[in-house]
Amino acid sequence: MHVFEYLSDHPGKALTNLAKELGEAPATLYRVLVTLETRGLVEFDPVDQVWHIGARAFTIGTKYLRRTSLVERARPIMRRLMEDTGETANLGAEREGQVLFLSQVETHETIRAFFPPGTLSAMHASGIGKALLAQMDEDRLQRYLKSRRLVGFTPHTITDHDALKQELATIRENGLSIDREERNEGMVCIAAPVFDANGEAAAGISVSGPTHRMKPDVVERLSTHVVDAAQALTVAVGGRLTPPQS
Repeated sequence: MHVFEYLSDHPGKALTNLAKELGEAPATLYRVLVTLETRGLVEFDPVDQVWHIGARAFTIGTKYLRRTSLVERARPIMRRLMEDTGETANLGAEREGQVLFLSQVETHETIRAFFPPGTLSAMHASGIGKALLAQMDEDRLQRYLKSRRLVGFTPHTITDHDALKQELATIRENGLSIDREERNEGMVCIAAPVFDANGEAAAGISVSGPTHRMKPDVVERLSTHVVDAAQALTVAVGGRLTPPQS
């Protein structure tokens, strides 16, 4: 398994190079590679005389992804996020141009955010929504902006296309999205994207709480927990971590 994992991270290696890098005798390593080859887990390129991961590895990986449930994997991470921050943790994904809330772990505080599973929210006025919009390519974002009006829910909602684009650029650079009373007055949300195996934003995870608890210094402190939770969920679903982009 050590050889298999190493080759998956360092494809196209010759036997002598693999042996040297792994500190194994070439004869020993060759027997391991042949065993893996018979199961289709690695392949030998006779032209370049190098070894690669085999098609069987992909087949096994896709079976794992099929049994992986985003919501199921998210529950323990969201529970820990709620305990670490003291605020309600949310999971959402984009559905037909809106944020669909998939799961929630509520805080024990009396005053709290409430987005039950199945709730839909406008993307431009949502922490998770903006986190997902920020990861869209330019063409897809333009189609989104042309397809709908940016409704103003509160005096803080961003309703201008250029202002929203500027906000999304900042989010993309920081890897973090903040809803500052943009959907509901008196409520702040901190969100970060969750990536799939292709490095595309598949969902968002967030914490939400009232403004009297979510002061600027608190938001800064809780942001670290949100980003850590999003990265943990990305890893849990077999996704690829994507660093913030400038």
